Amino acid sequence: MYKFMENENAPAVETNLRPAGESLISMRDIWKTYQMGTEQLHALQGVSFDVKKGEYVAIIGPSGSGKSTLMNLIGCLDSPSRGQYWINGNQVAEMTDDELAKIRNKEIGFVFQTFNLLARATALHNVELPLIYAGMRAGERHDKAHAALESVELGDRVTHKPNELSGGQRQRVAIARALVNHPSILLADEPTGALDSKTSVEIMALFEKLHEEGNTIILVTHEHDIAARAHRIITIKDGRIESDERVR
Repeated sequence: MYKFMENENAPAVETNLRPAGESLISMRDIWKTYQMGTEQLHALQGVSFDVKKGEYVAIIGPSGSGKSTLMNLIGCLDSPSRGQYWINGNQVAEMTDDELAKIRNKEIGFVFQTFNLLARATALHNVELPLIYAGMRAGERHDKAHAALESVELGDRVTHKPNELSGGQRQRVAIARALVNHPSILLADEPTGALDSKTSVEIMALFEKLHEEGNTIILVTHEHDIAARAHRIITIKDGRIESDERVR
């Protein structure tokens, strides 16, 4: 089992680092180290980058490169061993567990490869879930969830359950759920990994539409053709950023 560990070999982190002024996300000298028996695994080694509001970024790398670890840190699902992370100007390390939960619910919309939908719930109820956690009253909740489903062209499928939908439609429900709180960031982990090639193209076209509407999108993938649909590609290899380039 992995165990969290401070990395003694990592260089000291400067305490006066600051986020870039216009950045939605700022990461500075991020390390993530695990202890595996007698060995240390450095999943991330000194990663630094910024993402501005409205950007469409793909993070790409092979299995074991550190991209999934980085996604978990961006999504506040895990914490770094060293380094500093700001989201919307807020220092993540200084947040309580309750504050982190609010960040995950309000600031970040998650889209997963396996959809993560409730099997016995309708599309509408699945999309409502973040609003339920936020304590929103039922009437407003229904309206917002319905509007989110309309935005992904599933307004006529609100009463359908996941087993009554195609894979592409299930992913659209998951995207609607991610969007319903109007998050600062749409964070997608291999969003086409469970889909056929035709449906993948349709889902990527939807992401492009959402980006054109002003959404900030961070897409994590190992597929070059999927990453190529983004406007900026960050390549991760052996826990480090190998390249960071704008492609559009």
